[in-house]
Amino acid sequence: MLKVISVEPKESHILFIRLSNGKEGEFDVTPYLDRGIFTELKNESYFKQASPCFYGIAWPQQQDFSADTIECEMR
Repeated sequence: MLKVISVEPKESHILFIRLSNGKEGEFDVTPYLDRGIFTELKNESYFKQASPCFYGIAWPQQQDFSADTIECEMR
C-alpha cells in the first residue's frame, strides 16, 4: 500500500511530498481551498501543520488527502 513518507509545506499552498514508492514532487492544494473543510487551509500558518498520517497527509482538524490522490496529482 502506498504511503506518504514525508511532507514539507512550501509557499503558495504547495506541499513537497515523498512517497513510499520512491516518487517525490509537489502537490498543489490550491484547487481544493474553496471546498468545504479545506477552506481552513487558506490560513498559511495552519496549512504548514500538514503531516504524514496513516497512508496520506492530514491537518489537526482532520482535513486529509490520500497518498493515491497525491500521486495522481503530483508534479
